[in-house]
Amino acid sequence: MPLQRRVPKFGFKNNNKEYYKAVNLDVLEGLAEKTKSDSLSLQVLIDNGIVGKNDKIKVLGRGELKAKVTVEAHAFSTAATEAIEKVGGKATTVK
Repeated sequence: MPLQRRVPKFGFKNNNKEYYKAVNLDVLEGLAEKTKSDSLSLQVLIDNGIVGKNDKIKVLGRGELKAKVTVEAHAFSTAATEAIEKVGGKATTVK
């Protein structure tokens, strides 16, 4: 058998890709009701077990946000930013 048929195929893994942990608006709404806080920082999300301490967070727009909160995350979708700002909150991007 030729060498290229004996050796198994393998793929490509991009070492520079950033992987985000997705957090939706309905999760943030539940957390805001639970903690009764108007600021949802990265540490609040980590302390409540939503994300891990080494995760990068991206807020997505599924669900509905009723509470006026300030949210800190590494990235936001456009729908999430619009929904947060519509209720009077603030979306802050953290590096």
